[in-house]
Amino acid sequence: MKWAPFLLLMQLSFVTIRAQDDGSGGGTDSATPSATATSTSPSATGSSSSSAATSSPSTFVNAHYQALLNNSMWFYEAQRSGKLPSNNRVSWRHDSGLQDGQDNNVDLSGGYFDAGDYLKFTLPLAHSLTLIAWGGIQWYDAFVNAQQAQYLQSTVRWGTDWLLKAHPDANTLYVQVGLGDVDNNYWGPDTNIPTPRPSFAINNTATGTDVAAMVAASLASAGYLFQNLANDTNYASQLTSAAQSVYTLAEKQPWQVYTNSVPAAADLYQTNSYTSQLVYGALWLYKATGNTTYRDKASNYFDMFKLGSVPVGPMDWSDATGAVYVLGAEVDPSNTKYATAAKNWLDTITNGKGPCSFTNGGMLWCKGYSDSNSMVPVQDTTFLAILYSQIDASKAQAYTSFAQNQINYMLGDNYMNTPYVVGVHPNSPQNPHHAGASGGTDISNINSSPPVEAHVLYGAIVGGPDQNDIFYDIRDDWKQSEVALDYNAPFVGLVAYQLHTNASDPPYVTITAPRPNVYPPHGLPGWLIAVIVIVVLFVVAGCIYGCWLKRRALRQRFGYKQAQVV
Repeated sequence: MKWAPFLLLMQLSFVTIRAQDDGSGGGTDSATPSATATSTSPSATGSSSSSAATSSPSTFVNAHYQALLNNSMWFYEAQRSGKLPSNNRVSWRHDSGLQDGQDNNVDLSGGYFDAGDYLKFTLPLAHSLTLIAWGGIQWYDAFVNAQQAQYLQSTVRWGTDWLLKAHPDANTLYVQVGLGDVDNNYWGPDTNIPTPRPSFAINNTATGTDVAAMVAASLASAGYLFQNLANDTNYASQLTSAAQSVYTLAEKQPWQVYTNSVPAAADLYQTNSYTSQLVYGALWLYKATGNTTYRDKASNYFDMFKLGSVPVGPMDWSDATGAVYVLGAEVDPSNTKYATAAKNWLDTITNGKGPCSFTNGGMLWCKGYSDSNSMVPVQDTTFLAILYSQIDASKAQAYTSFAQNQINYMLGDNYMNTPYVVGVHPNSPQNPHHAGASGGTDISNINSSPPVEAHVLYGAIVGGPDQNDIFYDIRDDWKQSEVALDYNAPFVGLVAYQLHTNASDPPYVTITAPRPNVYPPHGLPGWLIAVIVIVVLFVVAGCIYGCWLKRRALRQRFGYKQAQVV
């Protein structure tokens, strides 16, 4: 091994676990990725308020995955809204959204901003919290051994505290804060978030079955985590009680998707069905409470909605069907319909069938899902494949092999030599689509203003490469460079799984080559293409018409001469 690559590898092995906060110094990072790009990364060792979170001195913890686990939750601190605590590790974030909800005389401050903007949505938040809690429940030992249990608890709690506020009474659930048209026209720090920021709710007459059931799932899963692993029974009881209340709201007739009641969310987070969410919420309530009423509700709804025979499609914030299969197989194993559906779903997707296939580089690609955030189907399917592999030995080898290949791809084993995690390697994405981290204020020129992002958004998963395994790392390319709560949610659990299984180092550790040079196609705007096509058609039509006139004239001329000769 040459000395230069060796020194680079040693730097990468240790800089990501230095006990330093980011600070504004992140803006000194070079525009060209370098080995010092992660030198101000957040600490990967956090003290815990719980004795249960003390790792054994003899337990081996892979430093790279420990840093990844830490950074994956640091990202959520960078998404915090509200009055920030003194121990918030992201120095460039400020108190924000303190007036949220006042238009309806309710306190909706706090919670998380959804993506690289300043909107808050209940549906993707609830989905994300459920996956984080699920990963925490499954591999809590990894959080303990990596000294990340406190961060797991605070990550979940910051979100569930807000969900409790968003359900102020039995008949109300707030589902959105802010307006897309207003927020999407602002690019800048959290100190000048534009107003108005109206809040929107569903209730017992203007119902929203999908979002209420998903909130029930998130509160119940968090309740199980705090009850059985974090040893906070009082908070767990509060969460479980609220989960039962909001599930009752979810069952209010008429059953419908929440955007029927809140049109403001229709172009932002709209589902097509509420059926999987009703089953999902009931299953989590059964796991959290042990009350067989919820088990029976889940089974009855599963049959009523014929969930076992719906077309196979990836699981995400809009459709919990795949998660229903896996969770149902775990908590209600005697009811074999869940396991049967889970195997069919996983066999289809992990073998590249149905709507899914694999890119030349080996990334799972699901048509209609991967186009705008390719890392989401990769992670969500991998997460469920691993979970199911742990309850069905007959599928363990196939599903874990698929999962490890996908994890390796997203962590650098790909054509671009790029881990699709910000701040862990010189080849990491440098331009996540995130207003706060960018440091810019010119919405018409976000790619070059500033040329280098002011702050490193550690741990953020970006949308990912295209179907050709190409990643351009362009700030305004939201399909590839966007970050969001749900992008990181399965990643927290996947990294914990890698720690739990003592996996070998992530691929990026041995990558010393830079990314290959790729350049985006400079396509013309759609309207200009349309104009060009129309002009070309007119020119062609004109030429054809001109030729016809010419031929007609010639025929008339020679036809006249022939008549004279005769």
